Amino acid sequence: MTPAPLSHFALILLVVESTTVQTLLSLALLALPAIAPKLAAELGLPSALVGFQISVAYGGAMCTALIAGSLVRRWGGMRTSQVALLSAAMGCLGLTSGWLPLMAVASVVLGFGCGMLNPAASHMLMRATSPANRNLVFSIKQSGVPVGGALAGATLPPLALAFGWEWALVTVAVSAMALAVALQPSRAGWDDDRDPNARLLRGNPFSGLSLIWRSLRLRALSLTGFAYAAVQLSLSTFTVTMLVSDLGWTLVQAGVLLSAVQMAGVVGRVVAGGLADRWFGGAGTLVWLGVFAGIAALLTGVMGPSWPALAAFAVMLPFGAAALGWNGIYLAELAHAAEPTQIPRITGASLFFTYGGVLVGPSAFAALHGLTGSYTATYALTALPAFIGAALLARRRG
Repeated sequence: MTPAPLSHFALILLVVESTTVQTLLSLALLALPAIAPKLAAELGLPSALVGFQISVAYGGAMCTALIAGSLVRRWGGMRTSQVALLSAAMGCLGLTSGWLPLMAVASVVLGFGCGMLNPAASHMLMRATSPANRNLVFSIKQSGVPVGGALAGATLPPLALAFGWEWALVTVAVSAMALAVALQPSRAGWDDDRDPNARLLRGNPFSGLSLIWRSLRLRALSLTGFAYAAVQLSLSTFTVTMLVSDLGWTLVQAGVLLSAVQMAGVVGRVVAGGLADRWFGGAGTLVWLGVFAGIAALLTGVMGPSWPALAAFAVMLPFGAAALGWNGIYLAELAHAAEPTQIPRITGASLFFTYGGVLVGPSAFAALHGLTGSYTATYALTALPAFIGAALLARRRG
């Protein structure tokens, strides 16, 4: 039985808090891609390596996503969110070392935090929403992902140029730790359903995957999430590097466009959530987002140095709106398909597939760039997973 929705004030407070947490986690994840050209030049590394860093981080997220249901059951959703923020902060501090082995470990720790967050937030949001507003509320919360990306693009390149790339990462870490402390007053109210005696590692951590695979609906959602996540993170990871390397933009100019792409994702998430609630349904809206993202990826493939900045914005902003607009609806569809007590477990198991897309996507993009020699041409190839994901869900949308 679905819990009764809470008061409007409680809903607004939770949405603000969970969206802010999502924003800081996204900022932490995209911090390195936003300053990749600067970091690569100082360390003498190819900029494309940032794709592997993102993949390593999401490898860590895959691990904690599988056990996030148990973490939420014992700690509560708010405490789990606080731990996620602290994990991200530790990861960002580790990245400042500049030593590749330690940066790899730090990326995994950063990913641990990301894997905990969505199951925790979905558990709390499901208590505060009704079917009439669920897609919109989840989409607003997920707008924190592109907002964090926008902050990364707008603030971190100038910080890196002014004070050094290490201090840009320290700023993110301090912000995440401060937010974890600020959430403490809300902890008692939102974690009143936790079971302090629950085991953190309960049974087979992979058992949730079998639940996903046995349900045609959940399987289609999860595989589509895999495909869409590969496109989304490739877009967020390589936009700055593409603009600097292929189009000849400065780091700050490229950061501005990355910020604009992420803000387009904010608009895309909120608009898509509203459309899903009112007219098209969650699955139908997800299908069309994949189609639009694939078309935009093909258009990105023909961009070149002679393109005026306005034309680049005209292509990349719709790309951002579509490729970043799907997550909230996806999470709402998962929550709707699960029993209330199983929401963290189902969400975490499905996110294992989604994070797998992130694990594969940027790494595959970096490898394909080695073959094509062009970031724009490689972006055109990302149309394929976008179209495949849309087709998979279109077959099972009922």
